[in-house]
Amino acid sequence: MQKPKVCVLRTAGTNCDQETAFAFLKAGAFAELVHVNSLVSGYKALSEYQILAIPGGFTYGDDVAAGKILANEFKYKLKAALLDFVREGKLIIGICNGFQVLAKSGLLPGNAELTQEASLTLNDSAKFEDRWVYLRCAASGRKKAKCVWTKGMPEVIYLPVAHGEGKFVVRDKTVLERLKRNNQIVVEYCDEKGKPAGYPYNPNGSTQGIAGICDETGRVFGLMPHPERHIHFLQHPRWLRTQNRQEGSGLQIFKNGVEYAQKKF
Repeated sequence: MQKPKVCVLRTAGTNCDQETAFAFLKAGAFAELVHVNSLVSGYKALSEYQILAIPGGFTYGDDVAAGKILANEFKYKLKAALLDFVREGKLIIGICNGFQVLAKSGLLPGNAELTQEASLTLNDSAKFEDRWVYLRCAASGRKKAKCVWTKGMPEVIYLPVAHGEGKFVVRDKTVLERLKRNNQIVVEYCDEKGKPAGYPYNPNGSTQGIAGICDETGRVFGLMPHPERHIHFLQHPRWLRTQNRQEGSGLQIFKNGVEYAQKKF
């Protein structure tokens, strides 16, 4: 397969769909904006695609809780199609609001019943946090790395966050221990040297600084920071003060997904 097909899902309140689609195009994929109603009605079939992307935004105005309504549509209208999609070895990425949707639908950390085991809740600061953060890519360069989206990434990367409900929490300690045991913790907030640090490095108070996780297959990935907002060096807030004229840190995430799909399908 030369160009994997990416379904960039959108609905009322989605506002990062165009940037996410562009990032996939730049990474070598064909990206199509698809409204969730097109999947629910059967006008479009999820099986047509190799990658599903749930971009950032404020779906349905974040009524009830951030991402909750779209998560319910996943669970009660698209459950069979989504589980088939994962079973077929395909890829899913959820960014910011998309991560909230994946967690609240049960697709992350992931189980066959889509039972919710984790959530993204109100920031400890009780305000919208909009800044760039350092992230440590857990085990990105070692054999135990599981997430296909972050293979070969530098140990520390720099990406922007923009959220009011980004604090990652788990249902209980057993869920957290499972995430650690299965290497499902993918990116963690850190300081410039890659060390754990509190606010403002951890912008929301997430449990153990967790910024993104994957499922047990490593193919379903959710993260609060926005990789689509740093795919070119000109997007870096300090680009004039650095000699680095390479692509942005976020582009490699999209390239990893596209390359995996090209080899798999």
